[in-house]
Amino acid sequence: MKIAHLILAHNNPKQLEQLIKRLTYADDAVYVHLDKKTSMIPYQYLEQLNNVHFITDRVTVKWGAYSIVEATLRGFKAIINSGIDYGFVNLLSGCDYPLQTPAHIHYFLEQNEDKAFMSYLPMETEWQEALPRINAYHLTNYSFFGCHAVQKMLNIFLPKRKMPGGLIPVGRSQWFTAPLACVKYIVNYIKCNEDLRNFMKLTWGPDEFIFQTILYNSHFREKIVNTNLRYIDWSAGGASPKTFTIADKEALLTSKKLYARKFDIINHADVMNEIDCKLDNKGELLSA
Repeated sequence: MKIAHLILAHNNPKQLEQLIKRLTYADDAVYVHLDKKTSMIPYQYLEQLNNVHFITDRVTVKWGAYSIVEATLRGFKAIINSGIDYGFVNLLSGCDYPLQTPAHIHYFLEQNEDKAFMSYLPMETEWQEALPRINAYHLTNYSFFGCHAVQKMLNIFLPKRKMPGGLIPVGRSQWFTAPLACVKYIVNYIKCNEDLRNFMKLTWGPDEFIFQTILYNSHFREKIVNTNLRYIDWSAGGASPKTFTIADKEALLTSKKLYARKFDIINHADVMNEIDCKLDNKGELLSA
């Protein structure tokens, strides 16, 4: 089985290099979408690494905007167009890091070869705070003079929005690991449904629910396991998860999750070094 890792990155080439090297295994490949706002020059040396591919048709990504969905889709398309029969596609950010060895990750996925690992909650019943993301108009994806005023007027005078095609909206975290067949279905569904594309361009944070929603409303629903296999700490209560420090060492080293986010090699390299020591000294697979 081969894994295609798709990394969405925007800074810190050294941390990206360490992540890529930790992911490298057998015939697996790493595809990187680097935010178009970021110069490619400091990252060019990474293209020389084995089975590393940078997405050439890059997107300028804005936080909370549809642009991050488009960046992800371009990565998915590059993986599909490679013609390689990957068993799984693994979506990561440049701030993620494995908590298990590649051998263990392969072993786990081989035991679950038809499962899609995605975290989700139904918006209507369990994630109601996210409903304004789809019910209201958001112009986050656009930049023009008076944008905020136009957005305000749209939400005053127009009725609440509804998901097209009767889709049941579900979501939570954008990061997931799923079989290539699921990714192909997602890409094709978005390509064939202009109404959905146009709708999502006027939502906020669609990357956190568009992919789960598409699979949840398909024949793949029974294949979804409601976990994204990531250790993420939201205890700080902010808009972004906690950045791990050495104080999180024990929780990370004892976690059974496959990956964790997020890390900062500039200010907290020590905790990443502790994970490396664990993985480098591990002679046997963890129990599945």
